[in-house]
Amino acid sequence: MSDFTNTDVLQKDAFNATYAGTPPWDIGRPQPEFVRVYDAGEITGSVLDAGCGTGEHAIWLASKGLKVLGVDAAPAAIEIAQRKARERQSTATFREADATNLRALNETFDTVIDSGLFHCFSDENRTRYINELTAVTNPGGRLIIMCFSELETRPGPRRVTQQELRAAFENDWTIDYIRASKFDSHMHEGGALAWTAVMTRKG
Repeated sequence: MSDFTNTDVLQKDAFNATYAGTPPWDIGRPQPEFVRVYDAGEITGSVLDAGCGTGEHAIWLASKGLKVLGVDAAPAAIEIAQRKARERQSTATFREADATNLRALNETFDTVIDSGLFHCFSDENRTRYINELTAVTNPGGRLIIMCFSELETRPGPRRVTQQELRAAFENDWTIDYIRASKFDSHMHEGGALAWTAVMTRKG
């Protein structure tokens, strides 16, 4: 794994500790927004679920016949995801991994999904994460990111604006669209306001 900043080390430990219970984002099913994106034909080929948590998206996509790898820095999340995969006889696989060093996976993917990971990084590690996403996504492949919107005023993680998303990915990605969406969660009645960004790897 690559080095984290002190802040990110503390954050990683905090995330891991949340899996002793049920984290607010662990809703026991895929986010409806990713179901919509899949139904639109935008998740295809080999798939990486970056920040997979307990594996609901990865296991669901594997049930559609896709080859899926889920990665997360929280060992407790990966342990739960692996147990779910065994219990459901899923072909999804899971690995503990640092999302700022995805090249260490020694794999490339046709689609990468990110449900609530991008907005967790410091500025420095956000840049590193984007570089790693670019490195492991095949040219012409898709990236789907769902992150907290600055329009959400209730408690939650760091907010992201549409402008930040466009600026962050302008070099190596074509933004197909950014649309307003909502995260289902245990702590945001009616859903938490979010952005869903779908983009295509240049090259």
